Amino acid sequence: MLIPRRSAERGYADHGWLKSFHSFSFADYFDPAHMGWGNLRVINEDRIAPGTGFGTHPHCDMEIVSVVLEGELAHRDSMGNGTAIPPGSVQRMTAGTGVRHSEHNHAPGSVTHFLQIWLLPAERGLTPGYEQRAFDPADQRGRLQRVAAPVGEAGAAEVPLHADARLWIGRFDGATEAARLALDPARKAYLFVARGALQVSGLRLAAGDALAVQDEAELLLGDGRQAEVLVFDLAP
Repeated sequence: MLIPRRSAERGYADHGWLKSFHSFSFADYFDPAHMGWGNLRVINEDRIAPGTGFGTHPHCDMEIVSVVLEGELAHRDSMGNGTAIPPGSVQRMTAGTGVRHSEHNHAPGSVTHFLQIWLLPAERGLTPGYEQRAFDPADQRGRLQRVAAPVGEAGAAEVPLHADARLWIGRFDGATEAARLALDPARKAYLFVARGALQVSGLRLAAGDALAVQDEAELLLGDGRQAEVLVFDLAP
């Protein structure tokens, strides 16, 4: 079963300094039909205005993943991490027993565009932690590159997750760039189009669109138009 979720159907919040689209219920946006998918709880598409950002705030018992699309995200947290997250990088923060952090756009003239993703952890009360990996977009050209996987399964170049989930990122442009991803029909999957447009198993999707997947053995991706796409394998 393939269940499309179009970009215009998402929740939206405009805070002036932050413009955010919510794929699932978040903050003041509540839709009981969209509370998450499997153990995927949040995908927020955020745009932070120059010189602004999220002040220091707390989290617990959540795997928080950031994927920067444009600009740069400055991260600081109560574990002592202070990093810059550029496009092509994937960051994971394990909130565990409790962590405080801030995220800012310090650039004077450009917007930071990124995806904020929350995954339910495999267990509660974990020790807080932080990981960040850089990925070459060329390695995602015309294919899906796995960038995150569960601890113990993730390769040295991948982001380890304390969650029963995997994440691929791919880029597709033109008729010759295509990929096939095998799925376990007993699990769930979720696909999100970050940029551009492409065909997914017979459905045309554009930027901001998503596809909830269950009881399927594969996904076919192709016929892209400057597309960048994220695909999650998720606990049922």
